[in-house]
Amino acid sequence: MKNFTTKIIGTAAVAAVSFGLLAFSCKANNGSANVAFAETKKTLPHTSIPSDSLSVTQALQTTFRSISSEVLPTVVEVDVTETTTVKSFNPFEGSPFDWFFGSPDGSEDKKDNQREMQQSALGSGVIVRKSGKTIYVLTNNHVAGKATTIKIKLNDGREFDGKLVGADERMDIALVSFESSDNNIAIATLGDSDNVQQGDIVLALGSPMGYFASVTQGIVSATGRSGGQIGSISDFIQTDAAINQGNSGGPLVNINGEVIGINTWIVSQSGGSQGLGFSIPINNIKTAIDQFISKGKISYGWLGVSLVEPTTDYKKDLGVDEKQTGAFAAEIFMDSPAFKGGMRAGDFITQLNGHDIKNVDQLVREVGNLKAGETAKFTVVRGKTKTELSIKIEERSQTVASDNGKLWPGFIASPLSDANRKQLKLDDKVKGVIVTNIQEKSPAAALRLQNGDVITAVNDKTITSVKEFYEALDTSKNKEIWFDVYNNGHTVTTGKYKIK
Repeated sequence: MKNFTTKIIGTAAVAAVSFGLLAFSCKANNGSANVAFAETKKTLPHTSIPSDSLSVTQALQTTFRSISSEVLPTVVEVDVTETTTVKSFNPFEGSPFDWFFGSPDGSEDKKDNQREMQQSALGSGVIVRKSGKTIYVLTNNHVAGKATTIKIKLNDGREFDGKLVGADERMDIALVSFESSDNNIAIATLGDSDNVQQGDIVLALGSPMGYFASVTQGIVSATGRSGGQIGSISDFIQTDAAINQGNSGGPLVNINGEVIGINTWIVSQSGGSQGLGFSIPINNIKTAIDQFISKGKISYGWLGVSLVEPTTDYKKDLGVDEKQTGAFAAEIFMDSPAFKGGMRAGDFITQLNGHDIKNVDQLVREVGNLKAGETAKFTVVRGKTKTELSIKIEERSQTVASDNGKLWPGFIASPLSDANRKQLKLDDKVKGVIVTNIQEKSPAAALRLQNGDVITAVNDKTITSVKEFYEALDTSKNKEIWFDVYNNGHTVTTGKYKIK
Protein backbone atom coordinates (compact mmCIF):
# COMPACT_ATOMS: atom_id res chain seq x y z
CA MET A 1 0.00 0.00 0.00
CA LYS A 2 1.25 3.48 -0.78
CA ASN A 3 2.29 5.49 2.23
CA PHE A 4 0.32 8.58 1.32
CA THR A 5 -3.29 9.63 0.91
CA THR A 6 -4.38 11.59 -2.16
CA LYS A 7 -6.79 14.41 -1.36
CA ILE A 8 -9.43 15.81 -3.67
CA ILE A 9 -9.82 19.42 -2.65
CA GLY A 10 -12.35 22.08 -3.54
CA THR A 11 -10.17 25.15 -3.60
CA ALA A 12 -12.15 27.27 -1.14
CA ALA A 13 -13.94 26.42 2.03
CA VAL A 14 -14.91 26.82 5.60
CA ALA A 15 -12.88 27.63 8.67
CA ALA A 16 -12.89 25.27 11.65
CA VAL A 17 -13.43 22.19 9.48
CA SER A 18 -10.94 19.33 9.77
CA PHE A 19 -9.24 17.95 6.68
CA GLY A 20 -10.66 14.61 5.54
CA LEU A 21 -8.94 11.68 3.87
CA LEU A 22 -10.63 11.72 0.48
CA ALA A 23 -12.40 15.04 0.19
CA PHE A 24 -12.61 18.13 2.30
CA SER A 25 -13.50 21.75 2.14
CA CYS A 26 -10.59 24.13 1.81
CA LYS A 27 -10.00 26.85 4.35
CA ALA A 28 -8.30 30.03 3.23
CA ASN A 29 -7.45 32.72 5.75
CA ASN A 30 -5.64 35.92 4.77
CA GLY A 31 -1.93 35.53 5.48
CA SER A 32 -2.44 32.05 6.93
CA ALA A 33 0.38 30.34 5.01
CA ASN A 34 3.60 29.45 6.83
CA VAL A 35 6.40 31.97 6.27
CA ALA A 36 9.93 30.99 5.23
CA PHE A 37 12.88 33.34 4.64
CA ALA A 38 15.47 33.07 1.89
CA GLU A 39 19.09 32.73 2.94
CA THR A 40 21.58 35.46 2.05
CA LYS A 41 23.95 34.41 -0.73
CA LYS A 42 27.25 35.89 -1.89
CA THR A 43 27.03 38.10 -4.96
CA LEU A 44 27.57 36.09 -8.13
CA PRO A 45 29.74 37.33 -11.02
CA HIS A 46 27.83 39.36 -13.61
CA THR A 47 26.64 37.25 -16.55
CA SER A 48 25.92 38.85 -19.88
CA ILE A 49 22.49 37.91 -21.33
CA PRO A 50 22.26 37.84 -25.15
CA SER A 51 20.06 40.72 -26.34
CA ASP A 52 18.01 38.58 -28.74
CA SER A 53 17.16 36.09 -25.99
CA LEU A 54 16.35 38.90 -23.58
CA SER A 55 14.01 40.58 -26.08
CA VAL A 56 11.96 37.38 -26.40
CA THR A 57 11.72 37.03 -22.64
CA GLN A 58 10.80 40.69 -22.23
CA ALA A 59 8.06 40.33 -24.84
CA LEU A 60 6.63 37.39 -22.92
CA GLN A 61 6.83 39.33 -19.68
CA THR A 62 5.04 42.27 -21.30
CA THR A 63 2.30 39.88 -22.42
CA PHE A 64 1.80 38.53 -18.91
CA ARG A 65 1.75 42.07 -17.50
CA SER A 66 -0.89 43.12 -20.02
CA ILE A 67 -3.08 40.09 -19.31
CA SER A 68 -2.83 40.62 -15.55
CA SER A 69 -3.59 44.35 -15.71
CA GLU A 70 -6.61 43.75 -17.94
CA VAL A 71 -8.12 40.75 -16.13
CA LEU A 72 -7.38 41.48 -12.44
CA PRO A 73 -9.96 44.32 -12.22
CA THR A 74 -12.63 41.71 -13.07
CA VAL A 75 -11.47 39.28 -10.36
CA VAL A 76 -12.97 39.55 -6.87
CA GLU A 77 -12.56 37.99 -3.48
CA VAL A 78 -15.71 36.32 -2.15
CA ASP A 79 -15.88 36.34 1.65
CA VAL A 80 -18.69 34.22 3.07
CA THR A 81 -20.19 33.25 6.39
CA GLU A 82 -22.10 30.03 6.79
CA THR A 83 -24.42 29.14 9.65
CA THR A 84 -24.32 25.46 10.57
CA THR A 85 -26.19 23.56 13.25
CA VAL A 86 -24.11 21.28 15.49
CA LYS A 87 -24.85 19.08 18.46
CA SER A 88 -23.82 20.58 21.77
CA PHE A 89 -21.15 18.71 23.71
CA ASN A 90 -22.47 17.06 26.87
CA PRO A 91 -19.59 15.96 29.14
CA PHE A 92 -21.98 13.98 31.34
CA GLU A 93 -23.76 12.10 28.52
CA GLY A 94 -24.67 8.61 29.71
CA SER A 95 -24.09 9.46 33.38
CA PRO A 96 -26.65 10.27 36.15
CA PHE A 97 -25.87 13.96 35.59
CA ASP A 98 -27.16 13.70 32.02
CA TRP A 99 -30.60 14.73 33.43
CA PHE A 100 -29.37 18.31 33.73
CA PHE A 101 -28.50 18.42 30.00
CA GLY A 102 -31.45 16.44 28.64
CA SER A 103 -35.15 16.25 29.36
CA PRO A 104 -36.45 15.17 32.79
CA ASP A 105 -37.35 11.68 31.53
CA GLY A 106 -33.76 11.09 30.45
CA SER A 107 -34.46 11.54 26.75
CA GLU A 108 -32.65 14.20 24.82
CA ASP A 109 -34.41 17.35 23.68
CA LYS A 110 -33.09 17.53 20.13
CA LYS A 111 -34.04 21.17 19.63
CA ASP A 112 -32.37 22.40 22.82
CA ASN A 113 -29.34 20.24 22.13
CA GLN A 114 -28.63 21.97 18.78
CA ARG A 115 -26.38 25.00 18.55
CA GLU A 116 -25.69 27.28 15.63
CA MET A 117 -22.10 27.96 14.61
CA GLN A 118 -20.83 30.72 12.35
CA GLN A 119 -18.05 29.68 10.00
CA SER A 120 -16.12 32.05 7.76
CA ALA A 121 -14.32 31.29 4.50
CA LEU A 122 -13.18 32.94 1.35
CA GLY A 123 -12.94 32.10 -2.31
CA SER A 124 -12.64 33.94 -5.57
CA GLY A 125 -14.95 35.06 -8.34
CA VAL A 126 -15.02 36.84 -11.66
CA ILE A 127 -17.37 39.60 -12.85
CA VAL A 128 -19.22 38.29 -15.91
CA ARG A 129 -22.16 40.62 -16.45
CA LYS A 130 -23.73 43.97 -15.62
CA SER A 131 -27.39 44.96 -15.84
CA GLY A 132 -28.14 48.50 -14.72
CA LYS A 133 -26.67 48.81 -11.24
CA THR A 134 -26.55 45.04 -10.72
CA ILE A 135 -23.15 43.39 -11.14
CA TYR A 136 -22.97 39.59 -11.47
CA VAL A 137 -20.07 37.51 -10.17
CA LEU A 138 -19.47 33.89 -11.16
CA THR A 139 -17.98 31.56 -8.52
CA ASN A 140 -18.29 27.99 -7.24
CA ASN A 141 -21.24 26.48 -5.42
CA HIS A 142 -18.89 25.17 -2.72
CA VAL A 143 -17.77 28.78 -2.16
CA ALA A 144 -21.10 30.62 -1.93
CA GLY A 145 -23.92 28.09 -2.38
CA LYS A 146 -24.71 27.80 1.34
CA ALA A 147 -23.56 31.24 2.48
CA THR A 148 -25.53 33.16 5.08
CA THR A 149 -23.74 36.42 4.29
CA ILE A 150 -21.57 37.33 1.29
CA LYS A 151 -19.05 40.15 0.90
CA ILE A 152 -17.54 41.01 -2.48
CA LYS A 153 -14.11 42.66 -2.46
CA LEU A 154 -13.01 44.33 -5.69
CA ASN A 155 -9.47 44.60 -6.99
CA ASP A 156 -9.31 48.27 -5.91
CA GLY A 157 -10.18 47.34 -2.31
CA ARG A 158 -13.86 48.38 -2.30
CA GLU A 159 -16.28 45.99 -0.59
CA PHE A 160 -19.95 45.35 -1.34
CA ASP A 161 -22.70 43.24 0.18
CA GLY A 162 -23.38 40.29 -2.08
CA LYS A 163 -26.55 38.30 -2.72
CA LEU A 164 -26.83 34.74 -3.98
CA VAL A 165 -28.66 34.74 -7.32
CA GLY A 166 -28.50 31.00 -7.88
CA ALA A 167 -26.37 27.94 -7.20
CA ASP A 168 -26.09 24.49 -8.66
CA GLU A 169 -24.50 21.58 -6.83
CA ARG A 170 -24.36 19.25 -9.85
CA MET A 171 -22.12 21.64 -11.78
CA ASP A 172 -20.57 23.27 -8.70
CA ILE A 173 -21.19 26.84 -9.83
CA ALA A 174 -22.96 29.82 -8.27
CA LEU A 175 -23.85 33.35 -9.33
CA VAL A 176 -23.64 36.23 -6.83
CA SER A 177 -24.70 39.84 -7.39
CA PHE A 178 -23.98 43.21 -5.81
CA GLU A 179 -25.22 46.73 -6.48
CA SER A 180 -23.06 49.63 -7.69
CA SER A 181 -23.67 52.81 -9.70
CA ASP A 182 -20.04 52.81 -10.89
CA ASN A 183 -20.16 52.43 -14.68
CA ASN A 184 -16.42 51.74 -14.84
CA ILE A 185 -16.48 48.37 -13.08
CA ALA A 186 -14.69 45.96 -15.44
CA ILE A 187 -16.39 42.89 -16.88
CA ALA A 188 -14.44 39.83 -17.98
CA THR A 189 -14.43 38.58 -21.56
CA LEU A 190 -15.55 34.96 -21.87
CA GLY A 191 -13.56 32.87 -24.33
CA ASP A 192 -14.28 29.63 -26.19
CA SER A 193 -13.12 26.68 -24.09
CA ASP A 194 -13.78 24.28 -26.99
CA ASN A 195 -10.64 25.69 -28.63
CA VAL A 196 -8.41 24.96 -25.63
CA GLN A 197 -5.61 22.48 -26.33
CA GLN A 198 -2.84 20.79 -24.39
CA GLY A 199 0.20 23.02 -24.12
CA ASP A 200 -1.75 26.31 -24.23
CA ILE A 201 -0.35 28.97 -21.89
CA VAL A 202 -2.81 29.95 -19.16
CA LEU A 203 -2.97 32.17 -16.07
CA ALA A 204 -4.93 31.44 -12.89
CA LEU A 205 -6.17 34.43 -10.87
CA GLY A 206 -7.73 34.68 -7.44
CA SER A 207 -6.99 34.87 -3.71
CA PRO A 208 -5.04 31.71 -2.81
CA MET A 209 -4.62 31.24 0.95
CA GLY A 210 -6.15 34.69 1.36
CA TYR A 211 -3.44 36.49 -0.64
CA PHE A 212 -5.66 38.86 -2.58
CA ALA A 213 -5.41 39.31 -6.37
CA SER A 214 -2.68 36.76 -7.09
CA VAL A 215 -1.65 35.55 -10.55
CA THR A 216 0.04 32.25 -11.43
CA GLN A 217 1.06 30.94 -14.84
CA GLY A 218 1.30 27.52 -16.43
CA ILE A 219 0.02 25.47 -19.33
CA VAL A 220 -3.01 23.31 -20.08
CA SER A 221 -1.96 19.82 -19.03
CA ALA A 222 -5.06 18.09 -20.41
CA THR A 223 -8.70 18.64 -21.35
CA GLY A 224 -11.81 16.54 -20.83
CA ARG A 225 -10.80 15.29 -17.40
CA SER A 226 -13.49 13.73 -15.22
CA GLY A 227 -13.88 14.65 -11.57
CA GLY A 228 -16.42 12.35 -9.99
CA GLN A 229 -14.87 12.79 -6.56
CA ILE A 230 -16.15 16.35 -6.31
CA GLY A 231 -19.62 15.40 -7.52
CA SER A 232 -19.68 17.64 -10.57
CA ILE A 233 -21.10 16.62 -13.93
CA SER A 234 -18.62 18.85 -15.76
CA ASP A 235 -15.50 17.75 -17.54
CA PHE A 236 -12.41 19.75 -16.56
CA ILE A 237 -9.40 21.57 -17.94
CA GLN A 238 -6.29 20.34 -16.12
CA THR A 239 -3.49 22.85 -15.56
CA ASP A 240 -0.15 23.07 -13.76
CA ALA A 241 -0.70 26.77 -13.00
CA ALA A 242 -0.54 26.95 -9.20
CA ILE A 243 -4.06 26.71 -7.72
CA ASN A 244 -4.46 26.68 -3.95
CA GLN A 245 -7.14 26.94 -1.30
CA GLY A 246 -8.96 30.21 -1.90
CA ASN A 247 -8.58 30.07 -5.69
CA SER A 248 -11.99 28.44 -6.12
CA GLY A 249 -14.27 30.45 -8.36
CA GLY A 250 -11.43 32.47 -9.86
CA PRO A 251 -10.84 32.50 -13.61
CA LEU A 252 -8.41 30.54 -15.74
CA VAL A 253 -7.55 32.78 -18.72
CA ASN A 254 -5.75 32.34 -22.02
CA ILE A 255 -3.07 34.61 -23.54
CA ASN A 256 -5.82 36.80 -25.02
CA GLY A 257 -7.08 37.60 -21.52
CA GLU A 258 -10.28 35.59 -22.09
CA VAL A 259 -11.82 33.46 -19.36
CA ILE A 260 -11.72 29.83 -20.47
CA GLY A 261 -12.45 28.16 -17.14
CA ILE A 262 -13.45 28.55 -13.49
CA ASN A 263 -10.88 27.11 -11.07
CA THR A 264 -12.59 24.53 -8.90
CA TRP A 265 -10.48 21.78 -7.33
CA ILE A 266 -7.02 20.32 -6.94
CA VAL A 267 -5.50 16.91 -6.33
CA SER A 268 -2.89 17.06 -3.59
CA GLN A 269 -1.09 14.87 -1.08
CA SER A 270 -0.31 17.84 1.14
CA GLY A 271 -3.23 20.25 0.75
CA GLY A 272 -1.19 22.67 -1.37
CA SER A 273 -0.67 23.02 -5.09
CA GLN A 274 1.24 20.18 -6.71
CA GLY A 275 0.55 21.12 -10.31
CA LEU A 276 -2.76 19.28 -10.55
CA GLY A 277 -5.45 21.95 -10.76
CA PHE A 278 -8.82 21.62 -12.49
CA SER A 279 -11.15 24.22 -13.98
CA ILE A 280 -14.69 23.98 -15.31
CA PRO A 281 -14.68 24.91 -19.03
CA ILE A 282 -16.47 28.22 -19.49
CA ASN A 283 -18.58 26.86 -22.36
CA ASN A 284 -20.20 24.50 -19.84
CA ILE A 285 -21.33 27.53 -17.83
CA LYS A 286 -22.41 30.22 -20.30
CA THR A 287 -26.07 29.17 -20.57
CA ALA A 288 -26.21 28.64 -16.80
CA ILE A 289 -25.50 32.35 -16.23
CA ASP A 290 -28.64 33.27 -18.19
CA GLN A 291 -30.72 30.67 -16.34
CA PHE A 292 -29.54 31.86 -12.93
CA ILE A 293 -30.51 35.44 -13.77
CA SER A 294 -33.90 34.55 -15.29
CA LYS A 295 -34.96 31.64 -13.04
CA GLY A 296 -32.52 31.43 -10.14
CA LYS A 297 -31.60 27.87 -11.06
CA ILE A 298 -30.35 25.65 -13.86
CA SER A 299 -32.94 23.59 -15.73
CA TYR A 300 -31.51 20.29 -16.92
CA GLY A 301 -32.81 18.17 -19.74
CA TRP A 302 -33.95 14.68 -18.69
CA LEU A 303 -33.72 11.51 -20.73
CA GLY A 304 -34.66 8.98 -18.06
CA VAL A 305 -32.01 6.26 -18.20
CA SER A 306 -29.44 4.89 -15.77
CA LEU A 307 -26.11 4.74 -17.59
CA VAL A 308 -23.11 2.44 -17.20
CA GLU A 309 -19.56 2.78 -18.53
CA PRO A 310 -19.08 -0.74 -19.97
CA THR A 311 -15.77 -2.55 -19.50
CA THR A 312 -14.17 -4.70 -22.19
CA ASP A 313 -15.72 -7.82 -20.62
CA TYR A 314 -19.10 -6.10 -20.53
CA LYS A 315 -18.90 -5.10 -24.20
CA LYS A 316 -17.94 -8.65 -25.14
CA ASP A 317 -20.90 -10.11 -23.25
CA LEU A 318 -23.15 -7.42 -24.70
CA GLY A 319 -22.02 -8.21 -28.24
CA VAL A 320 -20.66 -4.71 -28.86
CA ASP A 321 -17.41 -4.04 -30.72
CA GLU A 322 -14.61 -3.47 -28.20
CA LYS A 323 -13.61 -0.22 -29.98
CA GLN A 324 -17.15 1.16 -30.04
CA THR A 325 -17.52 4.17 -27.74
CA GLY A 326 -20.77 5.19 -26.10
CA ALA A 327 -22.88 4.81 -22.97
CA PHE A 328 -24.87 1.77 -21.95
CA ALA A 329 -28.48 2.22 -20.78
CA ALA A 330 -28.57 -0.47 -18.11
CA GLU A 331 -31.90 0.71 -16.67
CA ILE A 332 -34.72 2.92 -17.88
CA PHE A 333 -37.45 4.88 -16.14
CA MET A 334 -40.83 3.72 -17.38
CA ASP A 335 -42.90 6.65 -18.73
CA SER A 336 -39.69 8.68 -19.15
CA PRO A 337 -38.83 10.56 -22.38
CA ALA A 338 -36.48 7.72 -23.32
CA PHE A 339 -39.16 5.07 -22.76
CA LYS A 340 -41.78 7.05 -24.67
CA GLY A 341 -39.31 7.56 -27.52
CA GLY A 342 -38.63 3.85 -27.94
CA MET A 343 -35.38 3.45 -26.01
CA ARG A 344 -35.11 0.27 -23.97
CA ALA A 345 -32.94 -1.04 -21.15
CA GLY A 346 -30.00 -2.72 -22.85
CA ASP A 347 -29.53 -0.13 -25.60
CA PHE A 348 -25.97 1.04 -26.25
CA ILE A 349 -26.10 4.78 -27.06
CA THR A 350 -23.44 5.73 -29.62
CA GLN A 351 -24.56 9.11 -31.00
CA LEU A 352 -26.54 12.20 -30.01
CA ASN A 353 -27.70 14.59 -32.71
CA GLY A 354 -25.25 13.15 -35.22
CA HIS A 355 -22.02 13.23 -33.23
CA ASP A 356 -20.30 10.39 -31.41
CA ILE A 357 -20.66 9.78 -27.69
CA LYS A 358 -17.34 8.92 -26.05
CA ASN A 359 -18.48 8.04 -22.54
CA VAL A 360 -21.18 8.36 -19.91
CA ASP A 361 -19.97 11.72 -18.56
CA GLN A 362 -20.22 13.32 -21.99
CA LEU A 363 -23.75 12.03 -22.56
CA VAL A 364 -24.91 13.21 -19.13
CA ARG A 365 -23.54 16.71 -19.79
CA GLU A 366 -24.99 16.98 -23.28
CA VAL A 367 -28.43 15.69 -22.33
CA GLY A 368 -28.41 18.09 -19.36
CA ASN A 369 -27.77 20.97 -21.77
CA LEU A 370 -30.76 20.08 -23.96
CA LYS A 371 -33.86 22.22 -23.43
CA ALA A 372 -37.17 20.84 -22.26
CA GLY A 373 -39.40 20.29 -25.29
CA GLU A 374 -36.44 19.86 -27.64
CA THR A 375 -36.41 16.74 -29.80
CA ALA A 376 -33.05 15.00 -29.89
CA LYS A 377 -31.90 12.21 -32.18
CA PHE A 378 -30.16 9.23 -30.61
CA THR A 379 -28.37 6.36 -32.34
CA VAL A 380 -28.45 3.12 -30.35
CA VAL A 381 -27.11 -0.37 -30.92
CA ARG A 382 -29.65 -3.00 -29.85
CA GLY A 383 -28.26 -6.47 -30.28
CA LYS A 384 -26.53 -6.14 -33.65
CA THR A 385 -29.03 -3.65 -35.04
CA LYS A 386 -28.38 0.09 -35.22
CA THR A 387 -31.54 2.10 -34.55
CA GLU A 388 -32.31 5.83 -34.82
CA LEU A 389 -34.64 7.28 -32.19
CA SER A 390 -36.25 10.73 -31.91
CA ILE A 391 -36.88 11.59 -28.27
CA LYS A 392 -38.58 14.67 -26.87
CA ILE A 393 -36.58 15.84 -23.85
CA GLU A 394 -38.31 16.87 -20.62
CA GLU A 395 -37.07 19.04 -17.75
CA ARG A 396 -35.30 17.10 -15.05
CA SER A 397 -37.20 16.88 -11.77
CA GLN A 398 -35.32 15.57 -8.75
CA THR A 399 -38.52 13.92 -7.50
CA VAL A 400 -39.13 12.02 -10.74
CA ALA A 401 -35.45 11.23 -11.33
CA SER A 402 -35.17 9.59 -7.89
CA ASP A 403 -38.38 7.52 -8.13
CA ASN A 404 -36.84 4.03 -8.17
CA GLY A 405 -40.30 2.49 -8.31
CA LYS A 406 -40.32 3.26 -12.05
CA LEU A 407 -36.70 2.26 -12.72
CA TRP A 408 -36.72 -0.90 -14.83
CA PRO A 409 -35.45 -3.50 -14.05
CA GLY A 410 -34.02 -1.86 -10.93
CA PHE A 411 -30.61 -3.51 -11.06
CA ILE A 412 -27.57 -3.78 -13.33
CA ALA A 413 -27.00 -7.10 -15.05
CA SER A 414 -23.29 -7.98 -14.98
CA PRO A 415 -21.52 -10.67 -17.03
CA LEU A 416 -20.39 -13.95 -15.50
CA SER A 417 -16.70 -13.34 -16.07
CA ASP A 418 -14.03 -15.70 -14.72
CA ALA A 419 -13.31 -13.27 -11.89
CA ASN A 420 -17.00 -13.07 -10.95
CA ARG A 421 -17.37 -16.85 -11.05
CA LYS A 422 -14.40 -17.23 -8.72
CA GLN A 423 -15.80 -14.65 -6.30
CA LEU A 424 -19.25 -16.27 -6.25
CA LYS A 425 -17.77 -19.81 -6.29
CA LEU A 426 -19.74 -20.83 -9.38
CA ASP A 427 -18.79 -23.71 -11.67
CA ASP A 428 -18.91 -23.50 -15.47
CA LYS A 429 -22.33 -25.18 -15.60
CA VAL A 430 -24.07 -22.06 -14.27
CA LYS A 431 -24.98 -19.67 -17.10
CA GLY A 432 -26.63 -16.26 -16.97
CA VAL A 433 -26.03 -12.78 -15.58
CA ILE A 434 -25.27 -11.50 -12.08
CA VAL A 435 -27.65 -9.18 -10.25
CA THR A 436 -25.78 -6.09 -8.98
CA ASN A 437 -26.65 -2.61 -7.67
CA ILE A 438 -30.26 -3.32 -6.71
CA GLN A 439 -32.22 -0.11 -6.21
CA GLU A 440 -34.52 0.19 -3.21
CA LYS A 441 -38.26 0.24 -3.98
CA SER A 442 -37.55 -0.83 -7.57
CA PRO A 443 -39.16 -3.74 -9.46
CA ALA A 444 -36.07 -5.84 -8.62
CA ALA A 445 -36.59 -5.15 -4.92
CA ALA A 446 -40.29 -6.00 -5.24
CA LEU A 447 -39.32 -9.34 -6.79
CA ARG A 448 -36.99 -9.92 -3.82
CA LEU A 449 -33.85 -10.21 -5.91
CA GLN A 450 -30.54 -9.93 -4.07
CA ASN A 451 -27.10 -8.73 -5.11
CA GLY A 452 -25.13 -11.79 -6.19
CA ASP A 453 -28.12 -13.71 -7.54
CA VAL A 454 -27.60 -15.25 -10.97
CA ILE A 455 -30.51 -14.92 -13.40
CA THR A 456 -30.52 -17.99 -15.61
CA ALA A 457 -33.80 -17.47 -17.47
CA VAL A 458 -36.28 -14.72 -18.37
CA ASN A 459 -39.91 -15.76 -18.91
CA ASP A 460 -38.70 -19.41 -18.97
CA LYS A 461 -36.21 -18.62 -21.76
CA THR A 462 -32.65 -19.62 -20.87
CA ILE A 463 -30.12 -16.79 -21.13
CA THR A 464 -26.31 -17.07 -21.18
CA SER A 465 -25.10 -13.47 -21.62
CA VAL A 466 -25.94 -9.82 -20.96
CA LYS A 467 -27.00 -9.52 -24.60
CA GLU A 468 -29.50 -12.39 -24.32
CA PHE A 469 -30.77 -11.07 -20.98
CA TYR A 470 -31.73 -7.65 -22.37
CA GLU A 471 -33.21 -9.17 -25.53
CA ALA A 472 -35.49 -11.32 -23.38
CA LEU A 473 -36.29 -8.34 -21.15
CA ASP A 474 -37.87 -6.34 -24.00
CA THR A 475 -40.93 -4.67 -22.47
CA SER A 476 -42.38 -3.86 -25.91
CA LYS A 477 -43.03 -7.59 -26.38
CA ASN A 478 -43.73 -8.70 -22.81
CA LYS A 479 -46.32 -7.28 -20.43
CA GLU A 480 -45.35 -9.66 -17.65
CA ILE A 481 -41.77 -10.64 -16.78
CA TRP A 482 -40.37 -13.16 -14.33
CA PHE A 483 -36.94 -14.64 -13.67
CA ASP A 484 -35.32 -17.97 -12.82
CA VAL A 485 -32.73 -17.20 -10.15
CA TYR A 486 -29.79 -19.35 -9.02
CA ASN A 487 -28.35 -18.84 -5.54
CA ASN A 488 -26.36 -21.20 -3.28
CA GLY A 489 -27.08 -24.27 -5.36
CA HIS A 490 -30.83 -23.61 -5.67
CA THR A 491 -32.90 -22.26 -8.54
CA VAL A 492 -36.19 -20.52 -7.81
CA THR A 493 -38.70 -18.67 -9.98
CA THR A 494 -39.73 -15.18 -8.97
CA GLY A 495 -43.23 -13.81 -9.06
CA LYS A 496 -44.46 -12.04 -12.19
CA TYR A 497 -43.95 -8.33 -12.60
CA LYS A 498 -46.60 -6.57 -14.66
CA ILE A 499 -45.34 -3.87 -17.01
CA LYS A 500 -47.70 -0.89 -16.74
